[in-house]
Amino acid sequence: MKRKLKAALLFCALFGLGGLHPLQAAQAKKDVPPSGKHAKSAVKAPGSKPVAAKAKAKSSKQAAKPSGKVRKVVAADTPRKAVRPAASFDDPGRLALYSSSALVIDQTTGHALVEKHPGTVVPIASISKLMTAMVVLDAKPDMHELISIGDEDVDTLKGSRSRLPVGTTMTRETAMLLALMSSENRAANALGRHYPGGLPAFVRAMNAKAQALGMIDSRFEEPTGLSSNNVSTAHDLARMVAAAARYPEIRQFSTTAEAKVEIRGRVQEFRNTNALVRSDTWEIGVSKTGYISEAGRCLVMQARVADRPVVIVLLDSNGKMTRVGDANRIKRWMESAGVALSRRSA
Repeated sequence: MKRKLKAALLFCALFGLGGLHPLQAAQAKKDVPPSGKHAKSAVKAPGSKPVAAKAKAKSSKQAAKPSGKVRKVVAADTPRKAVRPAASFDDPGRLALYSSSALVIDQTTGHALVEKHPGTVVPIASISKLMTAMVVLDAKPDMHELISIGDEDVDTLKGSRSRLPVGTTMTRETAMLLALMSSENRAANALGRHYPGGLPAFVRAMNAKAQALGMIDSRFEEPTGLSSNNVSTAHDLARMVAAAARYPEIRQFSTTAEAKVEIRGRVQEFRNTNALVRSDTWEIGVSKTGYISEAGRCLVMQARVADRPVVIVLLDSNGKMTRVGDANRIKRWMESAGVALSRRSA
């Protein structure tokens, strides 16, 4: 009997079960995970999870946090920088605009909704033609009077092409339509040349109009915008666009999608340089594009976006379609941020 007791004690000591009752020792032995080639299948059988592993995972969750999911615990343990929604009204910088200068003004409140270097003085190219149109209309000329395209209207500065040959005659109204809609340089220059006092008087009137509108950082040298000395800022141009929107002729001509005009006995079709005027998703009141190498691609508009009137100015955009892309990004942002915009305006 003593020999059997000693053998049992030795067995318990060898298997680390000393101090347990023989029945407890037998149960504990069953709970020891197997080793060898059967160990892997015992830990996790295909398509299932062992009861012991499930219990362990559950206890770990409870130990980490009394309630909630493991995902939340991990997030708390490894804090990340908060990501603000792309449509957040407080962060228009997330628009990632490709234009070097940009400005969006809410005309109802006068607040700037988007600003990107709005005070930088830059060449403005054919955006100048909005000022040209205003100065012509302010003089109250006969819009049905015939004016002609002369040698003086040919672009010798940039060598740009025109569909208006020297000697072409048209009404002043048609010349303004082509200057604003399809950005015809010869038509714009002819409008200035036929102004009382000629081109010198016309340019003086352009600069006087700019000063009267509070465009203190703007200067005009000629009517077309071909000169890089026609300069302004996004802030100043927002004033100019808002002023241009008060002229019914400018609103009509600058947003005309296309027109057929008889040039020297031949009917030609002219199209608007801003593709957005042909889009059903845009409600545009005034539009003008511009481009020379020094100015990059420019676009200004007065439009209704997210049920509010706005002025949009985009200057010096790289790439042929990036100014249009910027305008669409601004529109989507305003529409998705409509609630925040309404709160800001209230």
